[in-house]
Amino acid sequence: MKLALIADLHANREAVSAVLDHARGQGAQRYAFLGDFVGYGADPAWVIDVVREHVAAGAIAVLGNHDAAALHGPATTMREDPRRAIEWTRAQLDDTQLRFLAQLPLSVQQGDTLFVHANTFDPPNWAYIVGRMEAALCLQATPCRLVFCGHMHDPMLFHLDGDGDVGELRPHAGVAIALSLPGQWLAITGSAGQPRDGNPAACYALYDGEHNRLSFHRVPYDHERAAAKIVAAGLPEALAQRLREGL
Repeated sequence: MKLALIADLHANREAVSAVLDHARGQGAQRYAFLGDFVGYGADPAWVIDVVREHVAAGAIAVLGNHDAAALHGPATTMREDPRRAIEWTRAQLDDTQLRFLAQLPLSVQQGDTLFVHANTFDPPNWAYIVGRMEAALCLQATPCRLVFCGHMHDPMLFHLDGDGDVGELRPHAGVAIALSLPGQWLAITGSAGQPRDGNPAACYALYDGEHNRLSFHRVPYDHERAAAKIVAAGLPEALAQRLREGL
């Protein structure tokens, strides 16, 4: 089965539409949405409704930190621009959409695979996996062979072997990676809705369970339209510029 892994959608209708179309074209049979459906972008209600439809059809979805902020209010540590976006977002969502966010789990385990937004060692505090040390902590906190997460907005793959050594790989778009080495694997799938690696194209990953291969994909979309909608909504211009630059 081919599983599409989509993280950090961030209320970006244009990007999410393009990613879903691309995943279907790649033969995706199931979907996992790894959190942060809202925040930054101008279409939070639409994105939540699309994710909710997929969950009703059997998709996996987990809670992200921006989703939690939409429910409970922004954390005191949240920066000004995302704080403004969350305050605006909360006014755009109806009770049904808020209830959907409220029932999302922090993580989902299925067999030897774990799905989570930020990390496995302290999911509710949203710590980032910025390198090998955090990746090792993440993998050591679970017996699962595969961990899929988002939060970093930058695609990366880590491997932990039986001796505790961690390898890392920055993936190339469209190149399948065999996950055949023994040990554990951690894939940060990149962001569909707000890439931050210098490439404005939306990012997601596709796991081929039959062949035990993972591929990362970049999908161009109309980021100028998405950026214009951010400005038209009265959200900070800097959030629109991030989409244009992929930063």
